[in-house]
Parts: sequence; structure tokens; C-alpha cells
Amino acid sequence: MKWLSVLALTAPAHAYLRFGCATLSVQRLDPLVEPGKIPSAHVHQIVGGNAFNATMDPSVDIGNKATCTTCSFSEDFSNYWTAVMYFRARNGTFKRVSQYPNSLLGNLKGGMTIYYIQHDFSTNGNQKVTAFKPGFRMTVGSPQNKQANNPGITYTCLQNVNTRFPETREFPKQPCPAGIMANIHFPACWDGKNLDSPNHQDHMYNTGTGGFVAAGACPASHPVRVPQLAFEVLWNTTEFNDKSLWPEDGSQPFVWSFGDDVGHGSHGDYVFGWKGDALQRAMDSTALLSSGLKTQSVAQANQCNVKSEVQEDVDTWLTQLPGQGMAM
Repeated sequence: MKWLSVLALTAPAHAYLRFGCATLSVQRLDPLVEPGKIPSAHVHQIVGGNAFNATMDPSVDIGNKATCTTCSFSEDFSNYWTAVMYFRARNGTFKRVSQYPNSLLGNLKGGMTIYYIQHDFSTNGNQKVTAFKPGFRMTVGSPQNKQANNPGITYTCLQNVNTRFPETREFPKQPCPAGIMANIHFPACWDGKNLDSPNHQDHMYNTGTGGFVAAGACPASHPVRVPQLAFEVLWNTTEFNDKSLWPEDGSQPFVWSFGDDVGHGSHGDYVFGWKGDALQRAMDSTALLSSGLKTQSVAQANQCNVKSEVQEDVDTWLTQLPGQGMAM
């Protein structure tokens, strides 16, 4: 199928799932950081299964509750979400930047590319990869972060849809010919006990240095090797490449929905929702093509959505960022 990949990396037995998920919803909900709050503090773009809601009770297996998914693998009812990128015009108004699909994803409706990487660690590459469990959830990055201290959070100024390097820790400072790709890599070492933690991060441990590169072995405190999860989100900033629209001082004009115009606060959220043992079967398979994962068409994925629980405009030209109560 064109819009998903089950591919081998350069080293033997290093493989990953790479697939697309269309946009499920764009609204101010965050069932991990602000469960039950309608609306949440800032706008998110969400992909995955239609069990997504403001609360997301961790005792509910969303792999059994959801009835459709925007992802190419029809057994993946997980939810993945990030903040939304806005363009800040010279006159101080804001416009949401649209997403566009990766080159392998056909006519997918926005969304993002998802990776589940099996073996990319240098010292425990043959260790069993344990799939996430029902109720598992995690985040990476933080909107409060003000420093370039998270190797899993980077950006790529796209020369074309297939550009992957170089990566920067901040928003590109010049117009990008094919848009901006936001890269988000999660930790891949789990404590083996807790499906979540109060800050949604302490049950995980990162031994990587960022990107799709070899990382260190999992420590004794977090000994269980889980799939390395990663997002790629392609933001179509090209309609705003005219620098006469940019701030008069020439500074870059893009800002996350929570007000960050540097880029250090980028973050990603994940709630596991694969059906049954589908993900474990894939991780156990040396040849992922034989893992038996079920797929669906792009058209089927594009049809899945959820009704917005927050009735507000997030798409037209706005005088302030939704929920932020300020203009910039």
C-alpha cells in the first residue's frame, strides 16, 4: 500500500512501522494534561481513533471502544496529538497553518506520519520490544520549556517534501520552500510497572540523542524496551513565505498555539489504543510484512472524525490565539 511503509533500516534486523494518520479533530482538548477541562488551554491537532474525548478514562481500553481510526492500520485506535502552528502577521493577527501529508501518504487529510521503531539501540538492539499496554499514555516535551534541551524535539526547513536534514532546535528563521516539519521523538525505555505518571513522563526514560540514531541501553530503573514512537508533522507554511507579511524586524512569524514563537515548547501526547495484540505481533515480527496487520484505504481513514466539544473559531484570521487571551 502506498501510504504506509514496513521498512528495513540500514542495519540488519532494524525495522520500523511508518504510516499516516489523517486529522481526526482540531480543538482545545487535552485529556492527559487537562482531563475533563472543556476547553483546554490551547489548540491541539489530533489523529487516530474516534474514542478521543476530553476525559479519556485510563481504565477504558480505547482499542475496544473506538469504532474508526484515521490511521492506515485499521487496528490502531491510539490517539496522537500535538499543538497547532499559527502564522502571526505583521498586523498582529493569527492564521492557523494547515498540515499536508508526507510523500508516501497520497491524499491523506492533513494529519501526521507515525513511526514505531523496533531495534535502533546500539547496546541492546536484540532485546525484546514490548508493546504498550491498554491504558498506557505518555508525553514528551512541554509548552513551559524555554530551552533547547530536549533532543527529541527538532525542526526541518523543507526544501521539498522528502527533506530530512539538517534539523534545528528552534523554528527556522527563513522562509522554507516546502514548509516546516516538526519532529517529535518519544523515550523508548519504560519502568515496566506504571502505565502513566503524574507528569506523564517519569515512567519513561530517554537514552537517545535525538532522531533516528542508535541510543544507549535502557537503565535498571526503566529496563523494559518499548517501541520508539515518533511523529513527523508537515506544516504548509508556504502560503506565508512572502517576507512582506513577516514582522518588520524580519523575525520568524510562526508560533505554537500556546504562544511559543521560538520552538522549544513543542510537545507530543500519546494514548495507546491498538486492538488486541496487533502491535506486539508487529514488534515480534522480523519481517514486519508478515505480521498480519490489517490496513484500510486513505478514503476510509479520511472519513473518520469526532465532533468538536469546543465551539470556537480556530481557523479564520484571529486577533488572538484561542485560549491565550493575548495578541502578539
